[in-house]
Amino acid sequence: MANSASDARHIYNQIDRAHREFTPEQIEFVSNIVRLYRGEAVETVYDSDLLKEHFPEGQYVDVAGLCCIATIDKIKEQGWSLNPGRYVGVAEKEEEDFDFAERLEELNEELEILNSEARGLEERIAENVVKLLES
Repeated sequence: MANSASDARHIYNQIDRAHREFTPEQIEFVSNIVRLYRGEAVETVYDSDLLKEHFPEGQYVDVAGLCCIATIDKIKEQGWSLNPGRYVGVAEKEEEDFDFAERLEELNEELEILNSEARGLEERIAENVVKLLES
């Protein structure tokens, strides 16, 4: 027996830090993933490109970072965890066109500045603690 794992953590609109909202199109897309998995006809009201993009043949397939068929044995191997990330994996990222050495140098310079600021803050905190203790 197999179960479908679906990870909708990246299909939503972020309202604020704690709240996410799914549009009707996004809800329809996730629902249609389940329908494809079950071999049922999809229902489209919103004509979203998401379904065509991820399932161009109109058939269910595992999609990295989105959905995967997980067998009971596979779930057992994962300690009975139902965390979707354990099964769907991570979506492939498009290759970025940048100079790694140049970017690493920029990040290192930024780190040096932040470390310098941190040392300054440590000194100020230490001075304030001494003043508090002398009071």
